[in-house]
Amino acid sequence: MPNIHAKSCPRLYPILDAGLLRARGVDLTDFAASLRAAGVEWLQYRNKQGGEAEILREAATIRTIFTDTSTRLILNDYAHLLARAGFAGVHVGQGDLAPAAARAQIGAGAMIGVSTHTLEQALAADASDCDYIACGPIFATTSKENPDPVIGLEGVRSIRRRTSKPLVAIGGITRANCRSVIDAGADAVAVISDLLPVQGSASTAQQIAEEFLALLHA
Repeated sequence: MPNIHAKSCPRLYPILDAGLLRARGVDLTDFAASLRAAGVEWLQYRNKQGGEAEILREAATIRTIFTDTSTRLILNDYAHLLARAGFAGVHVGQGDLAPAAARAQIGAGAMIGVSTHTLEQALAADASDCDYIACGPIFATTSKENPDPVIGLEGVRSIRRRTSKPLVAIGGITRANCRSVIDAGADAVAVISDLLPVQGSASTAQQIAEEFLALLHA
């Protein structure tokens, strides 16, 4: 199993959501290339609407963009496609495969992350074979149609006190509030919507990611 410790967990964990990119009119290839240029160390690819052929095709595009980098590419769900995608690990939600079942499919050398929305779920993840725990939503989020209840910064603090595994906070995280999440005990923040340039803005995804990195490492 990968030896992932909090100290080796990068502060910024971008999530490339294929459906959101399409809705915003953002090209997946351009977006992934911008994140590579910013130097991101982990990247999750999420596609909840596409079929397996599309997922593998887009995964291949992302993998090619990140060739010759040390970036860990994580596939959301679809553990059975991991080897064909050529990614470093999978991320599973509460309604997906359990970490033990995912491990059985992907083997000992790949990463597993698991989403949690309550302290009880986080404790179960802590006792599992996962490599990192995602918790949230921390703030109100627009990236999900039916989001779970907000856990807030106190939720981060509560989970942090009970686990030594890398803790990734997610949900409504922006440049305005990302530092407060790290200060509450998260090792990393997962960001989706706020990495996308606002229509009409001169900012690029690369510039936004670099702004996040500067704030998170301040």
